[in-house]
Amino acid sequence: MYNILTLNKIAAVGTTRFDSSKYTVGDAVENPTAIMVRSAKMHDMEFGSDLLAIARAGAGVNNIPVDKCAEAGICVFNTPGANANAVKELAICALLLSSRKITEAAAWAASLKGTPDAPKTVEGGKAKFAGPEILGKTLGIIGLGAIGGKIANAAVDLGMKVIGYDPFLSVNGALHLEPSVKVTADINDIYKESDYISIHVPYTPDTKNTIDAEQIAMMKDGVRLINLARGELINSEAVVKAIAEGKVAKYVTDFADDVVLGVENVIVLPHLGASTPESEDNCAVMAADELMDYIENGNIKNSVNYPNASMVANGTKICVLHKNIPAVIAKITSAVADAGLNIDNMVNASKKDYAYTMLDVAGDVTDAVAEKISAVEGIIKVRVIK
Repeated sequence: MYNILTLNKIAAVGTTRFDSSKYTVGDAVENPTAIMVRSAKMHDMEFGSDLLAIARAGAGVNNIPVDKCAEAGICVFNTPGANANAVKELAICALLLSSRKITEAAAWAASLKGTPDAPKTVEGGKAKFAGPEILGKTLGIIGLGAIGGKIANAAVDLGMKVIGYDPFLSVNGALHLEPSVKVTADINDIYKESDYISIHVPYTPDTKNTIDAEQIAMMKDGVRLINLARGELINSEAVVKAIAEGKVAKYVTDFADDVVLGVENVIVLPHLGASTPESEDNCAVMAADELMDYIENGNIKNSVNYPNASMVANGTKICVLHKNIPAVIAKITSAVADAGLNIDNMVNASKKDYAYTMLDVAGDVTDAVAEKISAVEGIIKVRVIK
C-alpha cells in the first residue's frame, strides 16, 4: 500500500482518484509515500525515507523546501495551468476595478442606507467615481505562460492593445497567442508603453521586486498595476510612494501586507486568484495524476526540481535520481551490464543541478544491482519498478 498524506483540504475529486486497493489517503497517515499540499508551510517538516514526492495543488511552491527535497531525492510537482482560467477571470475583473472606481462607488452607495432621498444623492455624487474605459488602452503583461497567455487573449477580445514579455515563452505558448499580441524581448518596453501592467511570473530571488522604484519611474503617469501572482514581485513601498506622488493611479493586488492595506487607490484582495471550486478541482485532479504516474510508473511531469521524463517499458524500470555531473550515466549502465542484464531503452534528462535516468531492463533486477547503482558518486535515489 502507498500512503498519501494530505496537509490541507484537497478536493475529493482528486483524492478519490487514488485506487483504495493500492493507496491510503488522509491527513493522519504515517510514513507517507507522497504528500499533497496547498498552502501548508513545509520548510520545518522532517521527511521520512519512504517519501518519494510532494504535489502542490497549485502553481506556487514557496511553501515547500524545493532544494532540500531535490537533495533528498523527493520529486516536487505543481499543477501549472490548472487554475489559469480562474486567475484570468480575476485579472479581467482587476482591470475594470483599477479603472472604474467600482469598489469605492459601491462602498459609498452602501453608506447611504437610511439617508433621505438616496436615489437623488446617488445621481448627484456619482461624478466623483468616473474612470476610464479599457478599450483601446495598452496592457503590458510580464509572463506569458498558462495564465498570462489567457489574459493577453482575453484583453485583445476586449479591444485592448497587448504587449507581452516572457524570455521563457514556449513555442506552444506563442502559437496560442492572438496574432495581435506584441511580444517584446525588452521588459522595459512594458514599463514605457503600457497603460496597465499585469505580472504573472513565479517568485524567485531573481524575480523579487521585478517592479520597483526604478521601473515605476519609466512608466506613464497614471499607470495602473495588477499583481495576482506573488506579493514579492512588486515592491509595496515603492508603489505606495508612487501613488502618493500621482505616478501610479491604482494598484490591485491579491496579496495583503501592512504597507498596502488601507491605502487610498490600492485594492487589496484576500488571495482570491485560484479560489473557485473549478480551479480547486482541477488542481487536485492534476496533482493526484502526477503522483500516481510517478509512484507507479516513475514518470515525471510538471516537476519543479527534477526534469520531465517518461517511458513506456516492456521489462523492469530502473529509475535513478542523480546529480547532473559527468560519467554518472556510464557508471549506471555499467552496473546493469555487469549483472548480465540488457538495456532495451533508456531516457535521460537534466534540470540545472539534477538529472533523471530511466532504464527499461530485460531480466531480473536484484537488490544487489540497485545497491551497486546507489553506490555511484552523485546518485541520490534508485527505484526499481517491476
